[in-house]
Amino acid sequence: MTLSELLATYTAHSGNFTWINIDDPDTEHLNALKTLHPFNDLNLEDCLSETQIPKIDEYDDYLFIVLHFPRYVKAKRYSVPIQLSVFLGKNFLVTVHNGELKPLQNLFSTYRKGNHPVAESNGRNQPANGLSSPASLLYSIIYNLSENLFVMSSKILTSIVEIEEAVFDEHVSAVHEVTGLRHNLANFRRIVFPLKRVIHDLEKKVLQFTREDMGIYFSDLTDYIDKVWTTLEECRETLDIYKETDIIISSNRTNKILTVLTILFTFSIPVTVMGTLYGMNVHLPGGVDKPWMFLGPYTTFIVIMTASIMQVLCMFYIFRRLRWL
Repeated sequence: MTLSELLATYTAHSGNFTWINIDDPDTEHLNALKTLHPFNDLNLEDCLSETQIPKIDEYDDYLFIVLHFPRYVKAKRYSVPIQLSVFLGKNFLVTVHNGELKPLQNLFSTYRKGNHPVAESNGRNQPANGLSSPASLLYSIIYNLSENLFVMSSKILTSIVEIEEAVFDEHVSAVHEVTGLRHNLANFRRIVFPLKRVIHDLEKKVLQFTREDMGIYFSDLTDYIDKVWTTLEECRETLDIYKETDIIISSNRTNKILTVLTILFTFSIPVTVMGTLYGMNVHLPGGVDKPWMFLGPYTTFIVIMTASIMQVLCMFYIFRRLRWL
């Protein structure tokens, strides 16, 4: 890809700076980009990787920023990180990603048409001059992408509320649902925590690339992500309680089952012992050689069953007194 093709396809111009937005990049894209801006080769290589740790590399004439944002995969039922690589200079902004960040794509499409929108504030600070500099544009990009964080954290919280009844139901095991939510929450937390740290660092480092006082706006972003993090912490604590509760209930249910089986086995011991004794080839009262007949031909059987039942009743009475039943 030539530089002219790169500029024609992936560039939006403002009065005093240029925004290059490359989605699904390859080596040709980055080589063309390097002819326009002599970025560090290691930074360009990082743009092709999806496993870079979120960070800020500071240079004399630009910042290289790596951010991760979550995307929920329905088939897997958990969130995966989507990487956004950013080069921020005084008169340019370059964003590189795999094309799955829809809010960013929509913002670039609108911006390229000549409209320079600012997201609705929803009670959060917005630059007074709109998207008048690369720093304010970067803020707007992160702002739009971070809006989805609250939506996703709210969905996790809603899912937790929905399984609450199942968790405390002794007849239902919610271990599968709790495990799935814990997995999704763990992935989500691994994405949000580094994002919070990087944006906090941006509050000061972005000031050298703009004449605007952007610190207050990035501080607002940090506060917003802190609120999301607080929600995730509450979700984690609730899921820990759910996990412990489900384990306790499952253990209690298992103990009850074992108790019933043990009692049934214990009650069968007298009958088993009596039957074993009279099944032996020895002389016993009421045996085959001298059977009892005072209640008819089944006298021995009646006596054995009566004796066994009496023993079971005695055992039942003792267990009740000991509060084992």
